[in-house]
Amino acid sequence: MYQIGNIYFITAIAVIGGGLFGFDISSMSAIIGTSQYKCYFNQGPRGRPFDDEDDDKCSGPRPSVQGGITAAMPGGSFVGALISGLLSDRLGRKRAIQTGAVIWCVGSIIVCAAQNIGMLVVGRFINGLSVGICSAQVPVYLSELAPPSKRGRLVGSQQWAITWGIMIMFYISFGCSYISGPSAFRVPWGLQMIPAIMLYVGLIFLPESPRWLARKDRWEECHAVLALVHGHGDPNSAWVLRELQDIKDMCEFERRNADVTYLELFKPNMINRTHIGIFTQIWSQLTGMNVMMYYITYVFGMAGLKGNVNLVSSSIQYVINVVMTIPALLYVDTWGRRPTLLVGAILMQTWLYANAGLMASYGHYAGPEGVNNTPEESWAISGPPSKAVIACTYLFVASYAPTWGPVSWIYPPELYPLRVRGKAVALATSANWIFNFALSYFVPPAFVNIQWKVYVLFAVFCTAMTIHVFFVFPETAGKTLEEVEDMFLNGVPAWKTRVSTRRVLEMEHGKVGSATDPEKSAAIDHYEHSPTRPT
Repeated sequence: MYQIGNIYFITAIAVIGGGLFGFDISSMSAIIGTSQYKCYFNQGPRGRPFDDEDDDKCSGPRPSVQGGITAAMPGGSFVGALISGLLSDRLGRKRAIQTGAVIWCVGSIIVCAAQNIGMLVVGRFINGLSVGICSAQVPVYLSELAPPSKRGRLVGSQQWAITWGIMIMFYISFGCSYISGPSAFRVPWGLQMIPAIMLYVGLIFLPESPRWLARKDRWEECHAVLALVHGHGDPNSAWVLRELQDIKDMCEFERRNADVTYLELFKPNMINRTHIGIFTQIWSQLTGMNVMMYYITYVFGMAGLKGNVNLVSSSIQYVINVVMTIPALLYVDTWGRRPTLLVGAILMQTWLYANAGLMASYGHYAGPEGVNNTPEESWAISGPPSKAVIACTYLFVASYAPTWGPVSWIYPPELYPLRVRGKAVALATSANWIFNFALSYFVPPAFVNIQWKVYVLFAVFCTAMTIHVFFVFPETAGKTLEEVEDMFLNGVPAWKTRVSTRRVLEMEHGKVGSATDPEKSAAIDHYEHSPTRPT
């Protein structure tokens, strides 16, 4: 069968798996404020059947219930991410992602046909299983196929696909908001099956991960994939042969170790990497960005925006998210991972502290029914300060998009050796989803109970992550995955690591000899004599 060998086409198809997450975010954020949704799933006290108020004054689901509806998807994603490592190691990276695409279609059918809140929650949980599998294994698949000099750009494309999914689905949902009745939300919830079908079909024409093939002793296929993707079809390319030898050396080394279980991730020689990968994903949630994505209509409602003006203004942040992700795709391999994460955390905390100060100084409590009869919109602010809140929100998104957004997907797959990569990234991604679940559930009641202090909470998290990244997160840009392994085995302090993109570019073009073999030999020898090596 014909296989696509262009790494950019491969990436364009694979990252549709990330787009599914984006579709889910805005299929909820664009709909929760509409009267059609509020009245169909209304729990009172305002609107039919609780009183004779007009349809545009329905209260909708209670705040805690809305939190549960939203959190059902990341709850499913937590489970999906955990099982994705087992699926990926057994079936292969490609088939695991295809499995996720099938599950997404099943969940979307249930969501589209939802007759009550319980059915909606079940459908979103099943959708979450798909997102968990795809979000964990698409970065692994791309990191194992991509050349080192382009790995950040290609894996980071998953975040760009997420932003495109958010924006496209938001405008579809916005257009459908003009449809009367339940069709206003059923149509977009049904249309979100289309990208999953495209993903499944597109993957048929993509090669499997060469490193997964090597681990299964399918060396001829491994060599053929490396030649197709990295050698323009030439199996005797110097870079292809060098990379094949690196993979053989590492596989041979790993075979001398015990079979891999999740427990190995917590052994002394691996636990530091496990904690870095997990916290990369945890911190990306504790920036508060996904809260902004899910509940932006609440934030802008508190700033005095109503109806379609609120929806259009909310959509601007999705456009910013798409556009501002582009610089990271172009330059993240040049900038490096550490500086990008540090700058992003510093900028985000600046805008969050500013929003908290504006809300506290110029806002006031809006009463138990909130602004626009929405209890979650519990704090009202108007005039020039409200415009400043909106501006700071946009600047926050513009700071997240080129920094923590893509790097949180790029970084974890680079940290681990081949033998544990599938399970390790699955564990790290599951941490992302369990925190996404917690925050999705926590934020609506938090807006009701602690109002503007929600901004202070996330700002403090951004301050903490700045310190953590500086002292603990090493630089991986411009290094082969095997060289990253060497770096950890040799115990190089995080703040002493540097970007190596220029050197690896020269290696890819055959201008210098392999610089990895001597380091690898030393690292493996060190590891073999380490008292903490697996037995």
